[in-house]
Amino acid sequence: MARHDFDPDTVVPDGRPPAKARLFDGALTGPYRGSVNGETLPTQVTILTYGNDEPGTGPVLHVHPYDEVFVIQEGRARFFVGDQVIDAEAGEIVLGPAALPHRFINLGPGRLQTLDIHLSPKWIQTNLE
Repeated sequence: MARHDFDPDTVVPDGRPPAKARLFDGALTGPYRGSVNGETLPTQVTILTYGNDEPGTGPVLHVHPYDEVFVIQEGRARFFVGDQVIDAEAGEIVLGPAALPHRFINLGPGRLQTLDIHLSPKWIQTNLE
């Protein structure tokens, strides 16, 4: 599919060089395997990786002052965002809008793996549980 959404001649590089950072070490155990603050790259997006093999478990209820986008890479999850309940599976994404408390659990069977995109140069969070 050919895309031509803008004219490349109208965009000027901002001077940032390409950058690389390690998101996670595959040898680490536990649900939180790593994160990269956007300011490391530098960009306005922070990325976390989360996964667990235990249905019914997940992060505690928490809130951010910015949007968070969850990419379900493997398995199935139930998200609690504000007063909404959203079931999602591998290949789907879920939005957690700024200031809405949220959490999610692994619905099973098997592993849940997510890539969590925080629209902020830093991971800022308040746990509510």
